[in-house]
Amino acid sequence: MAETIRLTTTAKAAGCAAKLSPSILDSVLKRLPRQGDPNVLVGFETSDDAAVYLLTDELALVQTIDFFTPIVDDPCLFGQVAAANSLSDVYAMGGRPISALTVVAFPASRPADLLEQILRGGLAKMTEAGCTVVGGHSIRDEELKFGYAVTGLIDPKRIWRNVGAQVGDVLILTKPVGTGVISTALKQGRAEEAWVAAATASMTRLNRDAADALREIDDTWENGPAVHAVTDVTGFGLLGHAREMAMGSDVSMRIDHSRVAYLPGAMEAARGGFFSGGLANNREFVEGCAAFAPNVAKEFEALMFDPQTSGGLLASITDEVSISVMTALKRRGIVAQVIGEVVAKHSPLIEIV
Repeated sequence: MAETIRLTTTAKAAGCAAKLSPSILDSVLKRLPRQGDPNVLVGFETSDDAAVYLLTDELALVQTIDFFTPIVDDPCLFGQVAAANSLSDVYAMGGRPISALTVVAFPASRPADLLEQILRGGLAKMTEAGCTVVGGHSIRDEELKFGYAVTGLIDPKRIWRNVGAQVGDVLILTKPVGTGVISTALKQGRAEEAWVAAATASMTRLNRDAADALREIDDTWENGPAVHAVTDVTGFGLLGHAREMAMGSDVSMRIDHSRVAYLPGAMEAARGGFFSGGLANNREFVEGCAAFAPNVAKEFEALMFDPQTSGGLLASITDEVSISVMTALKRRGIVAQVIGEVVAKHSPLIEIV
């Protein structure tokens, strides 16, 4: 099936690059009324990764939904990427996923075997996460889309949010960047096999281990919370998600582009101009509050805006525990990087050096 149908050629945009422009979404959400439910601990006001709803003093629900168009050609791997990406929001909040509902838009003209392979791939990844798929919903659609609505559990006193970063924190990123440009190159038949393999391995890896490493240090540090803010880097790119964190925390950030890890082939794809519409949207939304040092080459600049699918966690942590966190991540086989620091708020909001 994977040899006869190249899934990436069936969609206009691949993976999280298919998301709405962040500027459109931001303007619409600001105009919506607030419902005022006191049990909503985290809603959409700060563009957090998931919602949190209080059940008891010791227990809350984490809820999220994510679905998108194919970002790889293999249907089973597409299902795995979609599942890992959907689960990521729960991990970014510090929660534990327990159940999921499938979301499917499938062309009536495609064979049922293709859908089965996608569902099998997603189910395998959900099983790996210990998350039970309990049902779902499907519609006919000429453009294939797949994902999940995921529910998790969390202690309401131990929620991580994408706001709360403090001056003096360091910024840690737990996965390399570049899935957007590589998937665009794949869609155009210009990606090397090694690039696609590395990107797929990154996208199918759960953020569970990274979250566990952060939780290990956060729960054992004697001087209070060590993890001040967390988000996962997805469709809005590294700078888009850093912008949300900086604005919500009332701080600025300095990111060293040379310390960010890039997927094999990401630089070549960026130099080749394999840019999605999502990258252009992200650049338009963020560039007014981001400034690049003269030494930052154009390909690195583009990768800062590149929409990621199932990207890593971006965490703002106290500098005192950075070595402990990096050790905990390495012990779990995660090659993370300290990519920058949090500084007092000034203009520009984010500096890339």
